Amino acid sequence: MERKINVIEDLDGKKTVFIHDIIFKGRQDIDWKAVEQYLKQYVGKFYRIEDSNEVIYLGADLPDEYAHSEYTRKLKGTSAKAKANAAQGIPELLEIATNSQFEENRKEKHENDAKYGWYSYDSRFALPIFDEDGEIVRFNVFHAALLIRHARDGKKYLYDIMKIKKETSTLFQSKDLTQ
Repeated sequence: MERKINVIEDLDGKKTVFIHDIIFKGRQDIDWKAVEQYLKQYVGKFYRIEDSNEVIYLGADLPDEYAHSEYTRKLKGTSAKAKANAAQGIPELLEIATNSQFEENRKEKHENDAKYGWYSYDSRFALPIFDEDGEIVRFNVFHAALLIRHARDGKKYLYDIMKIKKETSTLFQSKDLTQ
């Protein structure tokens, strides 16, 4: 499937990943098994965060954790739809990530997979809003935290995307992207 993604920098220098398709429809009953299947295409790949030059790997645990985490199970409505569709822009979300925050490992169950702790990065993405004719009329912008685990092998792996929050002050009209 061809991805329709681009990254746009606003006047304040903030980058946003624009996702132009909604492949996981509806705000209720997201097919998380389909999201998990979609994410499997990324396993084994890696991406570099522009801001810090860190390399982040996408491990075999990502699809299951992303689609079935405690955080995902609690999501409803717009936030659930946003997380499901954000899966399309994972490479770009990693590339534009900023504001690294370190946290020690707090759970014994992560002693192997996050031996050296956790990192959280901020990222932004936008999803389209369509009119009755299927034309994009605007984009809603979301902030998200990318949760990275620092594993026993010394590599950093994307573990999940959390803290998805719609930005009410940021709104892009479709004409803003075509000028």
